[in-house]
Amino acid sequence: MRVAYLINQYPAISHTFIRREIRALEDMGVEVERFALRGWDSDVVDTLDREEMARTRHTLKDGTARLILGALVWGLRHPQAFLRGLKLAFLMSKGAIRPWPYHLIYLAHACRIMTWLEGKEVSHLHAHFGSNSAEIAALVEALSGPGFSFTTHGSEVFDDPKRHALPLKVDRARFAVTSCAYIGSQMMYNVPPALWSKVNVVHCGLAATAFANDATPLPDAPIFLSVGRFSPEKGHLLLIEAFAAVHAAHPGARLVLAGDGPMRAMLEDHIAQLNLEQAVRITGWVTSDQVRAELRGARALVHPSFTEGLPVVIMEAMAEYRPVISTYIAGIPELVQDGQTGWLVPAGQVKDLTMAMLACADMPAEKLEAMGQAGFDRVRARHDASVEAAKLKALFKALGS
Repeated sequence: MRVAYLINQYPAISHTFIRREIRALEDMGVEVERFALRGWDSDVVDTLDREEMARTRHTLKDGTARLILGALVWGLRHPQAFLRGLKLAFLMSKGAIRPWPYHLIYLAHACRIMTWLEGKEVSHLHAHFGSNSAEIAALVEALSGPGFSFTTHGSEVFDDPKRHALPLKVDRARFAVTSCAYIGSQMMYNVPPALWSKVNVVHCGLAATAFANDATPLPDAPIFLSVGRFSPEKGHLLLIEAFAAVHAAHPGARLVLAGDGPMRAMLEDHIAQLNLEQAVRITGWVTSDQVRAELRGARALVHPSFTEGLPVVIMEAMAEYRPVISTYIAGIPELVQDGQTGWLVPAGQVKDLTMAMLACADMPAEKLEAMGQAGFDRVRARHDASVEAAKLKALFKALGS
């Protein structure tokens, strides 16, 4: 079986779950061609990501002008197919988030991919994210390319699904994938009932090596770790406020913010205003290995997001036997069990978040270790990359051609 993958940006620090999925498929004998719009110059530090960069062909690498010229040449060679693609691009543009010229550019991407597919005998094209990459995959099929499917992860379903042409994409796709049941339910809500049978849940997974280690001892001090992009929906400002109360009760408490992003300066100012400079550490962007090292040095992961799908970092924390403090939103309660593998709190509520962090700080080590073991058992049962990739391979085989 030979399939192709299409991602908006690949590789990327936040897309290691896609890399694991691709490599798990390859371990099962599936040949995978990698296509992406951007990512040839990504600032990745992980060795495996650098390997993926070398194996990925990027449609925009030669610039937009070359992309458009190539599309015109392809269109002159295949006028009927090009006209079908043009009609679909126009249909996708109706009421869309982006105006008509963008959809012409998407068609140009599809033409470039068609040239790369020549002679490859690729039986199926799978896109990650239901936004522009899914549209380009649909356009490839319209140009007489292989059938396609796509995986959605949240934002394209929650934010203006109609303007993302989600119903049309699901209708044209061989099947659609969501990374958790909650996102699947939201997709079903936004497409006609006749298309519900096309929606499948395939979890993001961790590699087998993630489950190979024994639990490391918990730190004596209450050290909390948060991993993620510094953007408003992640709730970092409220986390710092909650931690200030925890630090007042436990002067030895520490908070590690692993990541970076547009709100970094605002977070640093907030930390200074609360006189927490000695208790809060910002790491900047970190590799997968550094995330694991930070998890092993923490008592718990804290992930107070306002909106999410099902964050991979929660899976990584549970694989390191660490309890998780997070919010009752989206797919998170499908994995985190309140009182058993961690704490779930209402999103946006500093008082509830503070109480959960204090409960974690005050809990005896043996009870935290029991939570960590329960979390490990649960994530291993639900998020093994090989098991999840096998589900995807079965879909490719049954529905992809």
